[in-house]
Amino acid sequence: MSDYGPSTYGDRIADYYDDRHALPPPSAACLDFLAALAGRGPALELGIGTGRVALPLAARGVAVHGVDSSRKMVAKMRAKKGGKRIPVTFGDFVDSPAKGSYSLAFVVFNTFFGLLTQEDQVRCFENVARRLAPGGTFLLECFVPDVARFDRGQRTSATHVGTDSMQIDVSTYDAASQVVATQHLAIDRGKLETFPVRIRFAWPSELDLMARVAGLRLRERWSGWRRTPFTSASDAHVSVYEKPR
Repeated sequence: MSDYGPSTYGDRIADYYDDRHALPPPSAACLDFLAALAGRGPALELGIGTGRVALPLAARGVAVHGVDSSRKMVAKMRAKKGGKRIPVTFGDFVDSPAKGSYSLAFVVFNTFFGLLTQEDQVRCFENVARRLAPGGTFLLECFVPDVARFDRGQRTSATHVGTDSMQIDVSTYDAASQVVATQHLAIDRGKLETFPVRIRFAWPSELDLMARVAGLRLRERWSGWRRTPFTSASDAHVSVYEKPR
């Protein structure tokens, strides 16, 4: 995986992403949450991908722009209804290459963790802060790290076992860098395909410090889109950071 780069995951999995993950469309609670923060917009999605969230949000009347490093993933969005109307800037979203000012920037489904160093994650916060209008917000949907999942720095799990197919995830965890390297292995009728992904997770408290470095402050944090309280038992969070007026 020495050649792993910002677009590797998206380019490799683009043809299978919507089917393989079988992710449901965003809930009404998710879209209500984002639309309320966006207001008159525009809103900027980092890692817009195949448009799972951007398209239904735009259908509600929110002006959505996107950033993504994978042209193959965005091509899948372009093929969907309304996908051609969403402006997308291509590049590694650590540098937030999109121009303009936004009332909301957001990154969902743990995609923020695709930035593989703490320095890059801080730079992303700083560059988003520059793009936010005064009073604008930066929303992250992330999992809460659980290092107990790993046994001596590794984990193997079967996610599907069928008569002629199976899917296995093989991961290693480096405690010093907080980086998890994973290979999703899919075997179907003797054909093997691999889908590599790397992430660098961060705890909520670490994200809060990154926000402070960038001049943002935590406005609210919930366990999910329905605004259930965030507690020590929560395995995910939706966090909203605000740029002072």
